[in-house]
Amino acid sequence: MFDIITRRDGNVKNDVLSGITVALALVPEAVAFAFVAGVEPMIGLYAAFMMGLITSAIGGRPGMISGATGAMAVVMVALVAEHGVQYLFAAVVLAGVLQILAGVFRLGKFIRLVPYPVMLGFVNGLAIVIFLAQLGQFQVLSPAGTVEWMQGSMLAWMVGLVALTMAIIYFLPKLTTAIPASLVAIVTVTLLVHGLDLEARTVIDFVRDLLPAEQRESATLAGELPSFAIPMVPLTWETFMIILPTSIILCLVGLIESLLTLSLIDDMTDTRGRGNKECVGQGVANTVNGFFGGMGGCAMIGQSMININSGGRGRLSGITAALVLLGFILFAAPLIEMIPLAALVGVMFVVVIGTFEWASFRIIRGVNKEDAFVLFLVTAVTVIADLAIAVVVGVIVSALVFAWKHARHIVVHSHIDNDGWKVYELDGPLFFGSVSHFRDLFDIEGDPEHVVIDFNKSRIWDSSGIDALDSLADKYEAKGKKLHIRHISSECRGLLNNADKFVEINVHEDPRYRIMSDELG
Repeated sequence: MFDIITRRDGNVKNDVLSGITVALALVPEAVAFAFVAGVEPMIGLYAAFMMGLITSAIGGRPGMISGATGAMAVVMVALVAEHGVQYLFAAVVLAGVLQILAGVFRLGKFIRLVPYPVMLGFVNGLAIVIFLAQLGQFQVLSPAGTVEWMQGSMLAWMVGLVALTMAIIYFLPKLTTAIPASLVAIVTVTLLVHGLDLEARTVIDFVRDLLPAEQRESATLAGELPSFAIPMVPLTWETFMIILPTSIILCLVGLIESLLTLSLIDDMTDTRGRGNKECVGQGVANTVNGFFGGMGGCAMIGQSMININSGGRGRLSGITAALVLLGFILFAAPLIEMIPLAALVGVMFVVVIGTFEWASFRIIRGVNKEDAFVLFLVTAVTVIADLAIAVVVGVIVSALVFAWKHARHIVVHSHIDNDGWKVYELDGPLFFGSVSHFRDLFDIEGDPEHVVIDFNKSRIWDSSGIDALDSLADKYEAKGKKLHIRHISSECRGLLNNADKFVEINVHEDPRYRIMSDELG
């Protein structure tokens, strides 16, 4: 329905215009996530500016937008509540250092281990989370101080303006692609609301509803440049132990969300980002955040999709978004404050429609039930808990499913060679899941004095496989027979400590295995 992803080549005009569009969409989410974390709105806006600027300049995925995110904000709540915002700044600095180390040690490559069903679940789950987050804009603060759903004409205008925004985004590209449809939609709806004095909530109304009653009248998004300050915490081991757990979780959540978003944009734009460089970019951005009063963050899939859909492909798009956001904070806060929430909700609804992998419903009918289960599981956990937990759960379940399905994939072909030795040619992996079947493949009683296991088409993957091999060697020795092993890889030889006296190795014919290349990281 919506052409959320276009494949136009990036250029300066597209990057600048899409950056402006993204900046408008960053404001309410940065403010909302600041309140989730229990900090002031300006801390969220500073985070959106610094994360967006630094990751766009030195990160590994041009066109991807970073800022303050809900996944990171949720992790911060307990630390802020118990120890204060200065400990949060210190935790963000440490999280940034850990992310830099992850990039230096080239750990970004491991995102390739995330299975496709987990990726689908991640995308669908985030689309649902974005959708549910927008429903909060249909609530208002009653005179009694309670939150309630919109009713009457206010609700009607909200729904109508959201629909108008979505219609502009859908139909305008059919007429022209000179200007991002999302930007046109936001400007059009803003002019319409204020020109006709319609009953519609604006960004500043949203901010006021989140503040205590005594602060609502003076609420503003105007601010000044962030300034450097070392977090005011004791430089002690106790402080380190207080912030370390939060920093580790922030590091992992930020990298997982950023690298999965990077992979998603890679697929959608037929380009390739650099995961390890993005780890360093995210780390530097978070470190700077901690020293300049920001709450840190990571990649934002919603704003990234807005950027891609608006034609933003280069680093300039993210840099523009960050600088325009800073310009709004310093010079044009009233312009941001007057934007109707309906316009931003409409833009995000289009993002939801474009982000959700509707083809997954068709895919489910064509894949096995295990992959379908993983897809639904990751989607559900993403919505109920958070992204990091969902991805970890999905990877673990996928690995267990893989192990179960391959547990009986080890087979053997046997023959008697010219010397009268019986040769068992293994085919398949020897690991914890297959050792039970492995033991049943041999005829210890009926085998001759010398028995050979040929690993030319097999490999020992773990200590369970070594133990099974050692146990088999003991059984042959108890019968007065010798077990020989050939074509074992050099990586496996070091594991054969207990069975070394039974091992016969043909070095020249041994296969060579290599660890996955770091070149593409």
